[in-house]
Amino acid sequence: MENLSMIGIISIATAGLTIAIGSVGPALGQGRAVSQALSSIAQQPDEANTITRTLFVGLAMIESTAIYCFVVTMILIFANPFWNFFLQQ
Repeated sequence: MENLSMIGIISIATAGLTIAIGSVGPALGQGRAVSQALSSIAQQPDEANTITRTLFVGLAMIESTAIYCFVVTMILIFANPFWNFFLQQ
């Protein structure tokens, strides 16, 4: 099998694996964070503002992980540096 074909196959497989793990993991994390925040607000309604603020900061950090995985996937598919290296040879 040719080098370009191998790079394409590995890039696509890695991109698929990255987006699969990168979307499932943060989704589970966000669900758990919201569940725990709602449970905490139900137990301590006076602290709802603090819990909500902390929840939103946590959700933003979890979301950044998913966006990072998306960016890595796009780089693997559209801007893989190995394509140019093997095309020049």
